[in-house]
Amino acid sequence: MDTTDPSRDDCPEEFNLTRRKLMVSGALFVGGVLLSPEISAQTLGTAAPEVSTSFMEVSSLLIDHRLDPEVGARMAAAMLRIYPTIERDISAIVQIAKQKNAKVVEEFFADIPEGNLKDTALAIISAWYTGVVENSSTAEVFAFETALMYQPTHDVMTIPTYAISGPNGWNAEAPPLGNMPTF
Repeated sequence: MDTTDPSRDDCPEEFNLTRRKLMVSGALFVGGVLLSPEISAQTLGTAAPEVSTSFMEVSSLLIDHRLDPEVGARMAAAMLRIYPTIERDISAIVQIAKQKNAKVVEEFFADIPEGNLKDTALAIISAWYTGVVENSSTAEVFAFETALMYQPTHDVMTIPTYAISGPNGWNAEAPPLGNMPTF
């Protein structure tokens, strides 16, 4: 009688990976990642709530438009990675605006000192208008259709896209061409 098991594995027990071990280790890994206090908000793609809130506060002071809070949270997280002093700079800019009782950018922007604070304010304004937080070929796009540089002329200017009928219009029918001249 043959006592060998057809599914027998000759590897040592410490290297033997069973389905149960795989499931338990996977569950422990996922649980550890979700519960770990070392996981930062930037890893999850959002800024810490206090940074996101202060970013939206300073953004609303610097930009007189309706701003999308979801886009703002993602921008804040990206800017936090790129500009390590942004939290301190945002607090200083908000403090300057509060000292002037400013409601719009024109009431306090001239009082922001040249240097890091002015650069941070300009970077925030630029991010909202262009939809990116850095000027590079690998920059992550945060706002395409909602980028503020398109808002003043959105009724007459087409946002650059490969979609024939406009942004996110991949399935829409192309509008018929008007009277085309014949030659």
